[in-house]
Amino acid sequence: MLSRRELLRLLPAGGLTAGVLGWGDVVAARASEIRTRGKACILLWMQGGPSQFETFSPLEGHKHGGDTKAIATNVAGMRFAEHWPEAAKVADRLAVIRSMTSKEGSHPRASYLLHTGYLPNPSARHPTLGSIVASQIAAARGGETDDLPPVVRIGGRGRADSGAGLLGMQWDPFEMRDPTQSPANTSPHVPADRHERRLDLMERLDAGFAAHLPEEAADHRDLYRRATRMIMSADMRAFELDAEPESVRAMYGDGPFASGCLLARRLVEHGVSFVEVVSNGWDTHQDNFTKVATLAGEVDRPMAALVRDLESRGLLDDTLVIWMGEFGRTPQVNPRGGRDHFPRSFNAVLAGGGVGGGRVIGRTDAAGVEVADRPVTVPDLFATFCRSLGIDPTVENMASSGRPIKLVDGGTPVEELFAG
Repeated sequence: MLSRRELLRLLPAGGLTAGVLGWGDVVAARASEIRTRGKACILLWMQGGPSQFETFSPLEGHKHGGDTKAIATNVAGMRFAEHWPEAAKVADRLAVIRSMTSKEGSHPRASYLLHTGYLPNPSARHPTLGSIVASQIAAARGGETDDLPPVVRIGGRGRADSGAGLLGMQWDPFEMRDPTQSPANTSPHVPADRHERRLDLMERLDAGFAAHLPEEAADHRDLYRRATRMIMSADMRAFELDAEPESVRAMYGDGPFASGCLLARRLVEHGVSFVEVVSNGWDTHQDNFTKVATLAGEVDRPMAALVRDLESRGLLDDTLVIWMGEFGRTPQVNPRGGRDHFPRSFNAVLAGGGVGGGRVIGRTDAAGVEVADRPVTVPDLFATFCRSLGIDPTVENMASSGRPIKLVDGGTPVEELFAG
């Protein structure tokens, strides 16, 4: 059986000659080997709170729907807002939860809640979903980690809701602002043996510091060692989007979000457990309809391409793809043509990871105000993520206060998503 690193050695550094299997072909042919390294999760985060009515829960025949039209999908009776024609073509792989509900309408608190499953608490730094997924997948593999960071966040700035919290800095996300550029300062400037000697010297010089603050020194030493493994690794090829065939890049489309989705697929292929790709600008308090149409135009095609691409490579069954933001928008349109914060009912979309596609969970009343059927809370959603990824949500970690904290704050998985 080929290891991932052995597989990489078989591939040319760039491009292919006629008659030779391409990168995607070889990876697809060896997908079973890749999958043995564990499941993965890709979060498509709509920063600001996307309007459910202009995305996956259009309000047809009601004044609250505004001028947004609904379109048919490839699943009978399942309709999306008109701005999502490519997602409509893969609706049979998507599950839409139209009955998400929360009480948090503040961006910082709601974003923290939808990233960690908990409300902010000064006595504990809760780990984000990415850190939970990566640490638990590594634990299932006997603590083994790959050369690349286990958690990567693309397109957003560091926030309070983006860290590993009480799990420790090794599970913090690796931040990338521009997916089209290789990570900065990752090209070795000296031979590997010389670099190793420099690290040894640094650790000897840190001996005095380590004697007084052993935990901090260990974290410092581990950070440098992990960074060395990363920059010396053949897996750094994962960041080279130019290595993709033009046909694949065209499938995803143009723009930072499209590049981020393509990079997410490449990173998952290389053993990264969790990738978050951020789309900014969804806080549409004014000119909601024009802004959402533009934003959807940036997200729709790459989102659908990601689902298709993962499936074609045999990776979708073991990769959970999540589309969501921190809350929804008000059914009523304000005087500025916008929709305001509305956590009472909103939506989320899942694909892969054992989730059955072509289905809708829950509904609101005709006005889009109240959840009328099958409410799904944030803890329920996180329990569902754990169900998909084979994670025990009752696992506890100890906060600095000495209080045990479960991975998920209660909740029950939405089992209808997994029914045959």
